[in-house]
Amino acid sequence: MNKKWAVGIAGVLLSCTLAACGSKTVATTNGGKITESEYYSSMKDTSNGKAVLQQMILNKVLNKEYGDKVSKSDINAQVNTYKKTYGKQFDAMLQQQGLTLASLKDQIKSNLLIKEAVKANTKVSDKDLQNQFKSFQPKVTVNEILVSSKSDAEKVISQLKDGKKFSDLAKKYSKDSSNKNNGGRLDAFDNTNTTLDSNFKEAAFKLSNGEYTKTPVKTQYGYQIIQMVNHPKKGSYKDHVNELKDQIVDSKLNDSTTLRSVVSKVLKNGGVEIKDKDLQNILSSYLTSDSKK
Repeated sequence: MNKKWAVGIAGVLLSCTLAACGSKTVATTNGGKITESEYYSSMKDTSNGKAVLQQMILNKVLNKEYGDKVSKSDINAQVNTYKKTYGKQFDAMLQQQGLTLASLKDQIKSNLLIKEAVKANTKVSDKDLQNQFKSFQPKVTVNEILVSSKSDAEKVISQLKDGKKFSDLAKKYSKDSSNKNNGGRLDAFDNTNTTLDSNFKEAAFKLSNGEYTKTPVKTQYGYQIIQMVNHPKKGSYKDHVNELKDQIVDSKLNDSTTLRSVVSKVLKNGGVEIKDKDLQNILSSYLTSDSKK
């Protein structure tokens, strides 16, 4: 199945680097040289240049406040998840996104820092936890077979009913080259997963251990047959307090109003002073007195 490349958080500033102001030469030509100072003066007048400075300021303040809560192992764990997800396509996806491994890690760290800020500024009540629990599903592990037509899916289901092994049928029929030789196994997922088709998730969560879908599941990729490998019991919301809190924070990260409010609060408490008079208003939308607290 196709997988989405999701690194940045919508609504948060860009993540790049901006050359420091100085006399060091950035480039030379037969028409003269370009210094860091000239480059800076040119960049600061562009929207991208301003966005870079905004992000650099935010990262400095966030790192001072929450840096001890984001470890290298947290960052590397996310990098490894991307590597596992994209396999041999990982480097190509980096290039397609205009990223290097170092800049990917920088973006991941920025995202983890803003998540810590949102977490610190989010009050979660028992009622919030209970509401979140209504849609909660613990992480499940499934196998899947992807085919092009409903008739092909019905053929596979018929053979499963006749006692054929799911893994053998996956290898023979599945169009999903990423897992067909591994019994159709997918990485564990829960209700917050955004890469799988909603119809796929809905059908999967209804299955008990060992069960498979008795009718073809129509998804954006074609038709799929799903076999449940491990479906933990849901239990009560009190059994999943930390997971539910994390899901609530993640939902806040996708809310632009919440993000702006948190960023505004972080910057106001960050002792930020803009020394370049041409950039005095670069944070005005976050630091004005009527910004939400």
